[in-house]
Amino acid sequence: MTDTRHHDPATRTQTIGLAQGVALYVCALLGAGVLVLPGQAASLAGPASLVAWAFSALLGVPLAYTFARLASNHPDAGGVATFTTRAFGGTAGGVTGWWYFIAGSVGQTVVPLTAGYYVTTAFGVSQDWAPGIAAALLALATAANLAGVRMGAAVRIGLAVGVAAILATVIVVALPQVRLSELTPVAPHGFSGIGRAVIVLFFAFAGWEAVAHLSGEFRDVKRTLPRATALTIVIVGILYLGVAFAVVATGVYGTRELDRVSLGVILERGIGVSAVWAVAVAAVVICLGTTNAFIASVSRLGFALGRDGWAPRFLTHLDRRHSPGRAIVGVAAVGAAGLLGAALFGWGTEDIVFLPSVLVLATYLFGAAAAVRLFGGRDRVIAAVTVVLLLVTVPFAGWHVLIPVSVAVAVVCLKGFGHRRGRA
Repeated sequence: MTDTRHHDPATRTQTIGLAQGVALYVCALLGAGVLVLPGQAASLAGPASLVAWAFSALLGVPLAYTFARLASNHPDAGGVATFTTRAFGGTAGGVTGWWYFIAGSVGQTVVPLTAGYYVTTAFGVSQDWAPGIAAALLALATAANLAGVRMGAAVRIGLAVGVAAILATVIVVALPQVRLSELTPVAPHGFSGIGRAVIVLFFAFAGWEAVAHLSGEFRDVKRTLPRATALTIVIVGILYLGVAFAVVATGVYGTRELDRVSLGVILERGIGVSAVWAVAVAAVVICLGTTNAFIASVSRLGFALGRDGWAPRFLTHLDRRHSPGRAIVGVAAVGAAGLLGAALFGWGTEDIVFLPSVLVLATYLFGAAAAVRLFGGRDRVIAAVTVVLLLVTVPFAGWHVLIPVSVAVAVVCLKGFGHRRGRA
């Protein structure tokens, strides 16, 4: 659970208006993962993956509204951990914090690997080299964080604009390549394929809760935040659905290697080989920036978990720059372990992404359930609808549903063990 005693919203300057709010939301949602997920979702569900994208986008409407209302009514830097703590107590907050910490840390395997795939494609070498390239990017981002070099809001927004530009370009370039015959058979893997695609896409749509941490800095938060949320849903929905259609209607998917670089192949076919190099360079910049930002934010969460007794105390150590150096290394170590597995056992993003996706699903489920407990009237009804829609997706997670359950059990047991040691 994040301690927010030193983050009183009243002490912060309320400077975020509508335009900046939309920019921050788009920045939170348009990440490097979307460079690989359209192809992977298409392989899971075929043309019906468009249904998965549409469902995920529509789920964002009540989900975003619920988190916007939570942030408006309880503006606090603690975000989802604060909401779940207020609704269900400190244990729920601690478990939710760990879910997000692990999801964010494992994401630092998925994101650098994405860049590795595009770089190896540009050089014309085997994607087996991708983990090595990813490790170099992860090491660079970790070193930057340890040195205190972090991105400002303008840079993060610039990276989001870069992702949006790539997606928009893919949509336009794909139009002459569209073949309606690629839209049949509609659902070659049945309803279960659509459901599995929805689970994967939680990684693409993770971010609705992120701006809740900045809710106290919005001008007229009760009006500005819901409007920013609505505009973001429209922008992100159009881009995601457009690029998903481009991948499906051009047939650029179906193998692990092709799924990982679908967007680059579409651009290569439409523009030429130079486009592959341009996308590879953009992917490196975007993935490096995303990794740098997530290591910074997730390590702070690790510091807070240690400080509040939900993680080992050594994560609370601050270096001379007042950065949680050990927590930074801890996040990087989780990402590096995933890359080692990718190198030794051939794990790809399509294998790894289920882990952070199902943890994000669990985080959203607890957050929406907290809203049902905290709200009344129409807001409670919308939160309840959000919970139901999230629960509909849970069975499609398969055995992966055991991941958040196992994490919760481990956190509670370790917390109890720590209490017993303290008393001894």
